[in-house]
Amino acid sequence: MLKAGIVVPRHQQQTPGLYAGRRGLDAISTVAFRMNMPPAPNSARVSILGACNDTAPDNGEGHFDGTQLVCAPFTEAYFGAAAAILATKPSPAEARDLGELLLRHYGLTGTLRVLSSEVECTAEVALSNGDRLILKTSARPEGRDSFRFQAAALSGLEGACGFAAPHIVRTGGGTLMFEEEDICGYLQTRLSGVPLHQANVNPEVLNRVGQALGRLSLALEPLRLPAMHRPILWHVGCWPRLMELEKHLPSGPVAESVRVAMRDYVELIEPQLREIAWQVTHNDPNPFNTLLTEDGVAFIDFGDGCWAPRIQDLAIAASHMVTDPSLALGGAESLIAGYAAVLPLSALEAKLLVGLIRARQGALTLINYWRADLFPAESAYIKKNVARAEHGLSILSALGVEEAEMAVRRVLP
Repeated sequence: MLKAGIVVPRHQQQTPGLYAGRRGLDAISTVAFRMNMPPAPNSARVSILGACNDTAPDNGEGHFDGTQLVCAPFTEAYFGAAAAILATKPSPAEARDLGELLLRHYGLTGTLRVLSSEVECTAEVALSNGDRLILKTSARPEGRDSFRFQAAALSGLEGACGFAAPHIVRTGGGTLMFEEEDICGYLQTRLSGVPLHQANVNPEVLNRVGQALGRLSLALEPLRLPAMHRPILWHVGCWPRLMELEKHLPSGPVAESVRVAMRDYVELIEPQLREIAWQVTHNDPNPFNTLLTEDGVAFIDFGDGCWAPRIQDLAIAASHMVTDPSLALGGAESLIAGYAAVLPLSALEAKLLVGLIRARQGALTLINYWRADLFPAESAYIKKNVARAEHGLSILSALGVEEAEMAVRRVLP
């Protein structure tokens, strides 16, 4: 298991941009929104199982065995580029154009229906034989790297046991995705099941979800994928700068809980991330991306996947299950126990877990209030997980550092 180290330039050894001035916020609200962020000074094209646009040095500096370190690549330019991606709406796609792509690259015809999506254009394809597929396309430059990662991840998971994931449908030429001059995309199977947010969730179900997530982590661990270091605002490396978005939060206890969670992350959690295992992660196993199917628990939508702390997926999944104020971890105990039964936590992972959960809840709240202000017509979709995050954060905020660690240790096998 590889571990990530940190190389922090001397001028960055103080808390970067959390409460200092408005420079970063100004950069996001002007440059990033126009999608013309300059490349990071140390950015270069890196080949990992194929060409991709990784924001990382091309000479191996700041890497350990080809992997991304915690802080080195996460410059202000990285943060601005990541914010710019979420500050631009997906290009509208007409079903006719999608149908032509489907026929040209896959030799298939069917009825297409465009679905809600954060970045790329996502469409359901209903074939005449009753099969349903998902076609993802993008005309944006960053879409190519995202799709290279997603397609390679799904391909790399084929044959894995203990969970389900969509399968890639290869093009007529046998490739994982198609790339034209102005558009790219890939085709995958559509899984049938009940999204976790619609299911009758109980401790037994959550334990199964935790076990499946642990097996997903095990299956992802050996993979080294294209574009796994591309700019992603949901990456932990961006979190120290997210408080630059705090003006979008509602005033009152929500803003204060988020402020404390992000401060604790910067001061207590981030400095220790170098000591825990890093690997390719899903990075968004939320209740909308987790399905209960006839074949077991399934995970969909790898669009935010990246190289990150291994327990990040556990922290994200658990952050959505903190709902019961009568329990120390709000009801996430069974999910954590299930994960640890498959993939035991190290002592440090157990210590950091609740802080990572709180920081993820804070990050989700910040990013989605910001995006809801940008795109008010899509506010309901953007904020679909916010109320859950706010409630969970209010529960976990009552725990001290030692109490949080002991609460995690009590549920471990």
